[in-house]
Amino acid sequence: MQNTTEINTNQNTPTMKATKIAVALGDGIGPEIMKTALKILDAAGARIEPEFIDVGEQVYLNGNTAGITKEAWNTIHRNKIILKAPITTPQGKGYKSLNVTLRKSLGLFANIRPVIAMDPYVTTGHPKMDVVIVRENEEDLYAGIEHQQTQDVVQCLKLITRPGSEKIIRYAFEYARIYGRKKVTCMVKDNIMKLTDGLFHKVFDEIAQEYPEIESETQIIDIGAARLATYPERYDVVVTSNLYGDIISDIVAEIAGSVGLAGSANIGKEVAMFEAIHGSAPDIAGKSIANPSALINASVMMLAHIGQADIADKIKNAWLKTIEDGMHTADIFKEGWSAKKVSTTEFGDAVISRLGQTPKTLPVSHLAKGNETIKIPEYIRKTQTKELVGVDVFIDWSGSDPNVIGNKLNTLESDGWKLKMITNRGVKVFPDGLEHTYCTDHWRCRFVSEHTDTKASPPLYKLVTRNKLIQLLSDLYKNEFDVIKTENLYEFDGKRGFSLGQGE
Repeated sequence: MQNTTEINTNQNTPTMKATKIAVALGDGIGPEIMKTALKILDAAGARIEPEFIDVGEQVYLNGNTAGITKEAWNTIHRNKIILKAPITTPQGKGYKSLNVTLRKSLGLFANIRPVIAMDPYVTTGHPKMDVVIVRENEEDLYAGIEHQQTQDVVQCLKLITRPGSEKIIRYAFEYARIYGRKKVTCMVKDNIMKLTDGLFHKVFDEIAQEYPEIESETQIIDIGAARLATYPERYDVVVTSNLYGDIISDIVAEIAGSVGLAGSANIGKEVAMFEAIHGSAPDIAGKSIANPSALINASVMMLAHIGQADIADKIKNAWLKTIEDGMHTADIFKEGWSAKKVSTTEFGDAVISRLGQTPKTLPVSHLAKGNETIKIPEYIRKTQTKELVGVDVFIDWSGSDPNVIGNKLNTLESDGWKLKMITNRGVKVFPDGLEHTYCTDHWRCRFVSEHTDTKASPPLYKLVTRNKLIQLLSDLYKNEFDVIKTENLYEFDGKRGFSLGQGE
């Protein structure tokens, strides 16, 4: 029997026990909106016990390059639940984003961002939109693996894994199943990134077959994002990789009326973190004009997750009623429509005064209507035959004519190898390149077995040995080529595990 990870949803059985949570006050407007959110939680009778942790800008500036103290880590590991206000990462000096560090270090693989239109109380051109963005949280370009390879060229590695893709896509379908959603849309760019985004798309198709009652579709991210911004009411649940998810979640929040309204959940196997999706907005810090709604909604998601959906509903409905009654902060205030422009504190007090009430026009929150868990099967790695069939050697060379470096490499006597092609920025420039192609100082030189049939389409690669690979690199160094990087070319179960060059 396959092992599964069970992840609580916001439909858990209510608990009367107080839950200890790690609370980060944040930077900029963070302390203001957190104070308001906690005041509402307390007034609503939330059964929580906050333990405050030090993270963010001041921790960075005190010399801690991670932006989080050891004591904070200990509190998080002990409590398993984090409520975090926006923090500031100081510019320059190579500081890593604490948000990314927390998500990856704690295994918070799923970022859930529900966005619903608040029409007519918050201005939007899409009054029927009700979208949930399910974003992969741990890999993709956010792995942050970057290198400067030559004077002209820097690179960032895009990492997409099968286990990571299976977890997030499964979560999206399970979320849709539990909440009665009808469709899951996958957004990728596999017409260009055929291996990385191609893997994500392949896994989506595999898992979608297990949920025949849920409609599934795949869209290319560029047109998908455009359609999402134009016709959001056509979408239900959208699942995608880290960078795309970051972008489109802000798009839907903005077209719904304001990024200041949306909260998010970061869900892992053991730990969960809840936060606003907006930044720390230091330009308005201390002015008591910030909208605390995003953190309030994040708190609602947190309460539901820890089994206090009854309190979550009470707060969410009071918040909806406050919006209905026109008590609006400056970011959503509309002259002639809103009843009153309120401060951060006044907005929180307005929510508290409406606890126990429900909205009349906006949909009433019913988070406490069920009791299910999302089940994610443990990843099982399938054994594949892996065979070496070539190598891409990246060379730093300041010349501009690809024929010069190509002919020089062709004169290299290295037993068992032949130069198949050279690309520059992914475009084939040797042999038979075009004179109009601009070349930098970063040359990818693809070597394959001398027995490879390069005229076949696609080429029929022959196996090479690791000893011959070592010999090739040795010969390149002896001939004073500046080798900056190599990527071995493999076949997995006879299928090519590398991309062809543009024009190859």
